[in-house]
Amino acid sequence: MLRFLTAEELGHFPRLRETMFTDRAHQFRNRLGWAVGVDERGWETDEYDALNPTYVIWQMPDGRHGGSMRFLPTLGGTMVNDHFSALAAGRRFYHPKLWECTRFCLAEGVPPATSAALMLGGAQLGVGLGLARAVGVFDARMVRIYRLLGWQPTVLGTDGEGADAISLGIWEFSEEIRRRMARKAGISPEVAQHWFDRAFGDRRDLPAAG
Repeated sequence: MLRFLTAEELGHFPRLRETMFTDRAHQFRNRLGWAVGVDERGWETDEYDALNPTYVIWQMPDGRHGGSMRFLPTLGGTMVNDHFSALAAGRRFYHPKLWECTRFCLAEGVPPATSAALMLGGAQLGVGLGLARAVGVFDARMVRIYRLLGWQPTVLGTDGEGADAISLGIWEFSEEIRRRMARKAGISPEVAQHWFDRAFGDRRDLPAAG
């Protein structure tokens, strides 16, 4: 199932939290060779996990992590503004309806449809929260995944070539995209909406600050 959890809420699901961060370490450090920090528990985390992001997580039937993405509002700290502004020619991203998406991670051995389920989760989050776009940096391996799923970003800049290339992209949120990702994932849009409402119903009903 899809779960939409803030970092604070993730603490209520210790098995899901542990396996997500250890899967991130295995993917980003061990498989891809990224220079990421891994602590004594074997968890890959960074300073953006401390900003109470929202995680879109595919949870396996046994409670373990199957795949995940991390979302942060661009009104606060983001990787794209803090570390990758050169890919946007110095442009900074700052808008209430624009969130950053990072740390696309899949556990080893999960079914191929897990990627589509995660992308559905991202689309559901965007539509459900009334967002317009997501921004993020992605590596060359993701290009094929986005193309196969039919939700490709608008590329704003690229550094490097071939397998070493990294790019900055913008994804548009829409109901059409949400339903397309649902078809790709083999999950009904109504079920995705139910999972979202279960997570966000109370939060969306809170009065606006000020």
